[in-house]
Amino acid sequence: MTTPTTPAADLPAPTDLPGPTAPDPTAPNTRALRVLALCGFLLLAGCLVLTAVLGLVDAVEGDGVGGGLLTAGLWSLALGAAAGTAALAVPRRALVAAQYALAFAAPVLAALD
Repeated sequence: MTTPTTPAADLPAPTDLPGPTAPDPTAPNTRALRVLALCGFLLLAGCLVLTAVLGLVDAVEGDGVGGGLLTAGLWSLALGAAAGTAALAVPRRALVAAQYALAFAAPVLAALD
């Protein structure tokens, strides 16, 4: 019994086979993620102004003391800036999403205070 042999020319080249190093065609572009992270800093600045306005309105009309939720909102902005900086260095979709989520959370927390 003999086994049929195929010539080496008929075999696919190793680079033609999909492997773990093949890029994901649906992955976002790193440049696009960095641009989104930069736009997130503009959003963070706008949310900082809105959070400060809400804190000042609460100080004037309320009891005059900033509560724990206002502090949590300001910390949310600081963590959002850290996530944005990390997204610029290592562009990941989760970091950009965290930056935007933390930016939107700050005025909401300040409004709840």
